[in-house]
Amino acid sequence: MTKITVIGAGSASFGENTLAALMRSKKLRGAHLALVDRNIQSLEIIHRLANRLNKEWDSGFTISAHANHKDALDGANFVVSAIEVGPREELWKSDYEITLKYGVQQPYAENGGPGGFIHAARNITPLMEIVHDMEEACPNAWFINFTNPMVRICDAVNRHSKIKVVGLCHQIYAGYGMVGCALAKDLGIEIPEGLDGMQADIMQHPLQQMVKHQTLPLIDIRAAGTNHFSWIISVHDKRTGEDLYPLLRKRFFELDEKFEPLTRRIFHDFGMFPVPGDTHLCEYLPWMSDPVTKPWDKFKIRLYDWELMAGLRDFSLDRLNEMANGNMSVDGLRDADSEGALEMIENITCAGEHYHLAANLPNAGQIANLPLGAIVETPVMVNGAGIHPVHMGALPEAIAELCRRELMTSQLGVDAAVEGSYEKALQCLLLDPVIHDLDSAKHILDDYLKTYKEHLPQF
Repeated sequence: MTKITVIGAGSASFGENTLAALMRSKKLRGAHLALVDRNIQSLEIIHRLANRLNKEWDSGFTISAHANHKDALDGANFVVSAIEVGPREELWKSDYEITLKYGVQQPYAENGGPGGFIHAARNITPLMEIVHDMEEACPNAWFINFTNPMVRICDAVNRHSKIKVVGLCHQIYAGYGMVGCALAKDLGIEIPEGLDGMQADIMQHPLQQMVKHQTLPLIDIRAAGTNHFSWIISVHDKRTGEDLYPLLRKRFFELDEKFEPLTRRIFHDFGMFPVPGDTHLCEYLPWMSDPVTKPWDKFKIRLYDWELMAGLRDFSLDRLNEMANGNMSVDGLRDADSEGALEMIENITCAGEHYHLAANLPNAGQIANLPLGAIVETPVMVNGAGIHPVHMGALPEAIAELCRRELMTSQLGVDAAVEGSYEKALQCLLLDPVIHDLDSAKHILDDYLKTYKEHLPQF
């Protein structure tokens, strides 16, 4: 019997979709689903919802709920993790605002920059407890990660434990959305009125989804790089096999200049299309935090709406509670997308054969000119023998250098968080493209470590 442990099962972003996708699976019928969340209220709601789905969908699962991950790991085949030290929006806003005191304006402060370091450091503390417990309870299990910063979290598991790790992210679909917009007339794609890009804007999400769903059946994109910083290697028409990259190079620059202006500039200057859209692309570039030129204004970079998303989390929990109580239909959950967790688990368990557009694995040569062992993102094949990266060759050297800098910065930050090393933490910030001053790096680090002392006992 397959055992799937979901840690952070009450996550507003991933818990509901992961739960529904797994429980509608006929191939996993009879599996044990162990739900884990430290938030007792969220855990109780998601447990009741799981029981309802199990009954109404005749899923045949054994379901258990646990407030401590240690009680749910024994014999697990897969551990799906969406942990997040919270309150998420409050901490993210603080990560951003602390650096402003020292003259550093971060573009986004989630996955790159000083915010990326401290975000990772907070999550690495509980993460390492989980994976070290896995080494005792289920050493052969796959750790399927959704927690950001993706590269840093997966790197910590890969280099500081014996557990197999894969990181899953939906950002490849931003590439499909932008390519779909550029080639809309050529491919017969209808662009909804009001769509202005693929930035992380919850109000734009339904419009973005309309374009992505139309584009996916028509083209095949192969991309490689690092998470939230990958690059389109090839674009082909699925019906004819035609190479669409030359047409994309022409059509994208015919779009309104206000459409993803940073992506537009990087595509023009580096000759290769970046996947993630401006919201995430901005975090890793060394030209996006200059206080004189103010590139965040020039390229219209939007910050995360912390207040809106905090409210949405509360709304989502209330909605799940209504479903769990039987006051709302669960039919809409039949179309839930686990963002790859279901595909990984089904095809490893049942010896299937699945091609997945993007997953994060240690580099075993799939990107020839990035460091071996570093966490990179490429397409993968999944079967009964595991998860296997598709080899993509080398990136253009200038782009590879941008990725290498981010990877080295990430690894220093991970080592600092695992070891409690102030020296490595400072070096991580000094190498980060957001930082331009020796003293500001030290001031930011000292402030972060003081502000988040309760989350960082290793320091």
